[in-house]
Amino acid sequence: MLDEFKTFAIRGNVIDMAVGIIIGAAFGSIVQSLVKDVLMPPLGLLTGNVDFANLFLVLKEGAAPAPYATLQAAQEAGAVTINYGLFLNTVVSFLIVAFAVFLLVRYINKLREPDAGPPSPPTVKKCPYCVSDVPIQATRCPHCTSELEVEAPA
Repeated sequence: MLDEFKTFAIRGNVIDMAVGIIIGAAFGSIVQSLVKDVLMPPLGLLTGNVDFANLFLVLKEGAAPAPYATLQAAQEAGAVTINYGLFLNTVVSFLIVAFAVFLLVRYINKLREPDAGPPSPPTVKKCPYCVSDVPIQATRCPHCTSELEVEAPA
């Protein structure tokens, strides 16, 4: 049983999957930083100095009475909150990751498409009398027995 597991684990697909998961996790943390540290601060400035991470609704006040200046203050007071600002950050992160995955899949699909290359030379021609398909080298039509011109080899 251990030998079967080794065979399974060493297969290329499993190793590729493991590498993909590791790179995906690293990419996810980069995207989270991009959203949190690069995209949201200017967006917050454009919306009137709003820090999206501190957008929340208080459902139930904690030990200290509301209002709470930050989400952290509300959580420290034990308030029950809906953290829609963090949710917006997560949605933006997801959209960036989804777009990156879309581009990657699109690129991989283009790589998998067979190269069409130059078109292959024709193997048949049309008989000018009966319009039947005739092999390109034929000198007489097998359908109507008309004599055909021989085409010069390309």
